[in-house]
Amino acid sequence: MSDEPKAAVSDLVALKLKSGEEDRLLAGHRWVFSNELQEAPTDAAPGALAVLFSSKGKTLGMGFFNPKSLIAFRLLSREPAPVDAAFLRDRLEACLNRRTRFLGENTTAYRLCFGESDDLPGLIVDRFNDVLVLQVLSAGMENLIEPLIAALRGLLNPTAIYQKNDHPSRALEGLSGKSGPVFGSLPEDLVIEENGLKFKVDPEGAQKTGFYFDQRENRRAIWPFVKGKTILDLYCHSGAFALNAAKHGALRVFGIDSSQRAIDAAIESAKLNGLEGKCEFRVDDAEKLLAEFSDTRRNFQPDVVFVDPPSLVPSKKHLTKAMRSYVKLNANAFRLLRRGGIVATSTCSHHVSRGAFIGMLREAAAKAQKTVRLLELRGQAMDHPVLLTMPETEYLHFALLEIG
Repeated sequence: MSDEPKAAVSDLVALKLKSGEEDRLLAGHRWVFSNELQEAPTDAAPGALAVLFSSKGKTLGMGFFNPKSLIAFRLLSREPAPVDAAFLRDRLEACLNRRTRFLGENTTAYRLCFGESDDLPGLIVDRFNDVLVLQVLSAGMENLIEPLIAALRGLLNPTAIYQKNDHPSRALEGLSGKSGPVFGSLPEDLVIEENGLKFKVDPEGAQKTGFYFDQRENRRAIWPFVKGKTILDLYCHSGAFALNAAKHGALRVFGIDSSQRAIDAAIESAKLNGLEGKCEFRVDDAEKLLAEFSDTRRNFQPDVVFVDPPSLVPSKKHLTKAMRSYVKLNANAFRLLRRGGIVATSTCSHHVSRGAFIGMLREAAAKAQKTVRLLELRGQAMDHPVLLTMPETEYLHFALLEIG
């Protein structure tokens, strides 16, 4: 260890693991839970920088310590080092280089930083051209907001940076839910381009940061299945799947969402792309509507159904109930379609493993008494990288299915 990191250790909170608790961290995980710590000061400020030692005194890394959180320690670096704007800029520049490598230099709308997967625990940064939207999910990153803003401004020279603080996990870190601009101001009309389509984005009023970049490649995957077809897009949000279908040959597209703001954005985006003649968006209860449509007495039978609900699993204790809901939802989608119909369906919670997702679809097929063939199994987009040693970073599962 160099002299500089050694000198920095004395300024950090000292944490010690219980015997035998270091294996997961040494294997590449990024979290330590409160019940795995042997020694931890109770008077440390939430998000304080800390150095973590094994039960035998070996230095395991530096990270954020929060005595009030179940996730007591989030690994930031294997070696103690000064954490300032330069440190953050180096990490963010690595994020930018990864996105440029995989998405191309001309892409200006994507997830720039995906938390632990990008070695910046508890930080989400989405880029919308010259506007950046942050979600800060750890007290440690909240403490670094000023150097973080400086690093982002130096790297990308944005016209505005907006912090969206409505994620429920902030409360687990003892953080408030107040959102607002931290630099500049949001433009009145913010339009991005993805897959050759334009989308109106509303970071302030929409869900999450304003757009779901995690389905980018999955939206391309539906292109071969939509030409000449009638599409039902459930939980359509701002219409990204629907508009991809309309652009690539669908005859008619019907989008359903419970949010009026999301539907308004979808309608505006359809107009931006000259697709309003093919698309109809409306506010409705997607689950209730699908149940009604799946009754054979109804006179509506699309060729393709997109099922992309919001997460139904806010915590592990809700998993059993959520899986029953997923089964019911997908079984109704299967019932609705005639032979040769296509269902594109997703789950978006890390509590649902890939195996559990497949098991749920099997159960839904049996419940619907349909032959269902798996055409393709996919995950989240490349700007949401999965850290193989941290299963929590894999949360999106996407299946393309053919109804027999």
